[in-house]
Amino acid sequence: MINWEDNAVNQSEKDNFLIDSMANKIEQNPDEIKDGLVRRVKVEDKRIINGGTDVNQLVPFKYKWAWEKYLSGCANHWMPQEINMSRDIALWKSSDGLSEDERRLVKRNLGFFVTADSLAANNIVLGTYRHITAPECRQYLLRQAFEEAIHTHAYQYIVESLGLDESEIFNAYHEIPSIRDKDEFLIPFIDTLTNPNFKTGTLDGDQQLLRSLIVFSCLMEGLFFYVGFVQILALGRQNKMTGSAEQYQYILRDESMHCNFGIDLVNTIKLENPDLWTKQFKEEVVSIFHEAVSLEYRYAEDTMPRGILGLNSSMFKTYLRFIANRRAQQIGLPELFDTEENPFPWMAEMVDLKKEKNFFETRVIDYQVGGALQWD
Repeated sequence: MINWEDNAVNQSEKDNFLIDSMANKIEQNPDEIKDGLVRRVKVEDKRIINGGTDVNQLVPFKYKWAWEKYLSGCANHWMPQEINMSRDIALWKSSDGLSEDERRLVKRNLGFFVTADSLAANNIVLGTYRHITAPECRQYLLRQAFEEAIHTHAYQYIVESLGLDESEIFNAYHEIPSIRDKDEFLIPFIDTLTNPNFKTGTLDGDQQLLRSLIVFSCLMEGLFFYVGFVQILALGRQNKMTGSAEQYQYILRDESMHCNFGIDLVNTIKLENPDLWTKQFKEEVVSIFHEAVSLEYRYAEDTMPRGILGLNSSMFKTYLRFIANRRAQQIGLPELFDTEENPFPWMAEMVDLKKEKNFFETRVIDYQVGGALQWD
């Protein structure tokens, strides 16, 4: 039979022993205890870049928005194999299932995306991660890198399911000028951060990092991906390539969060380092925005030289200006183009939302791990 009183006495003796032991340790090693307390991470000492606190100590949190985005990303986990591709396969094999223009669109679209997310993952793992000194932001970057791997997997899964020529699709970034030009635009910004000799801590180094973060959050994930998303999701809205469109919608949700995280990162760096946001730097960023819009418009023209799916390249010109204005304003720049209306209002329903909507109905569908979007 348990004697509760004896246990209470024993616990009291243990507590007294621990207190005496700690007191003796402090008395014998006051400097060691003092050093340990000094090394403890303080919230006010944390910084996104050039921080001096221990990057291995996650808490106390300073950037709770980063941790919340990490948790949201984990809650929205998905895998490509969960999505049924049988209808896409049947449609692709059917001689009259898709027009030649639609087939060209799908192949050019995949030709860009199969390498784009690999570029993004490499930029995170080999570049951005090692220059960010806030552990809660690093935690999200690890999740983001994994999601980029899932996206690359998804595109490969579509290519394999449809029986496409893998050498044609995976080499498109070498062989298709409109795709190659976008990748070549991005690579210098990747090379900056992945260069083992690159370091932050100077005005020039910190501005290079900030410039690269803006390019990847606002232009790669926030602009370059959107023509492709509209095209495949437009197919899905017409009940074509619905399995592929479902995967793209999951990817769109992920990339929207990546974009928003990157923008939060940029704005926090600006807040902590206001000396970086000079007039000359802002002018350089505006010039980069204009170049990116021009490249993406040429890609839209190449992927759909004739109007299909109720879309045409001139509509994308308007859309890209609309998106570019939005991204510029999100990082504190003025609108870059005359006010543009969104020509694809149905896209607005899916971008930056925590819930997905059925394309053919208005009911909201909540989903977490293993969820599936409904197409019929």
